[in-house]
Amino acid sequence: MTDAVGGGVVDDGRVRCGWLDGIRLAPADFVLYRDYHDHEWGRPVRDTPALFERISLEAFQSGLSWLIILRKRENFRRAFDGFDIERVAGYTERDVDRLMADTGIVRNRAKIEATIANARAAEALDVDLAELLWSYAPPERKRPADLSQVPAVTPESTALAKDLKRRGFRFVGPTTAYALMQATGMVDDHIAACWVPPMAAVPRHSG
Repeated sequence: MTDAVGGGVVDDGRVRCGWLDGIRLAPADFVLYRDYHDHEWGRPVRDTPALFERISLEAFQSGLSWLIILRKRENFRRAFDGFDIERVAGYTERDVDRLMADTGIVRNRAKIEATIANARAAEALDVDLAELLWSYAPPERKRPADLSQVPAVTPESTALAKDLKRRGFRFVGPTTAYALMQATGMVDDHIAACWVPPMAAVPRHSG
């Protein structure tokens, strides 16, 4: 991630991960992306509702820019009752129609229905969703030297996606599962030179 994009200069001298190299953005969009990188991405998330939100947003992002999701994030939270699993699991066809009419979110019926199905799958789990997801976190490793060393899929994300699918989850393939792992701190894929400090070691379990 660079600190000067599209003429909107936000230069604090910090080295970031290069996500936005060569991309032209308005200053407000740059700040939105920069702050997500600096304060959220790669930070461990262990709260179940927050993890359900991340699963849902990663699914909605499939095929789209993550910036689109960031812009609409508060609208998603409003539309999906704060991603409360019990409430979303109780949605009916009337809610699907409501969501399909909501211009503040991504209006994709398959993804909306998947979010509802995923809430029901999460509610039916015999373990807590956070415990299940984190059971697939790989052993801690060194940060990558650059973005070319960041994988799109790993054995752990493939195993996680397979388990989630078996349990009734949708729109969580191996690539989406790995993006979830990156976003929620199950892996630390900030590059070695990035200013964001590594988090203190957290308990991990092999899947």
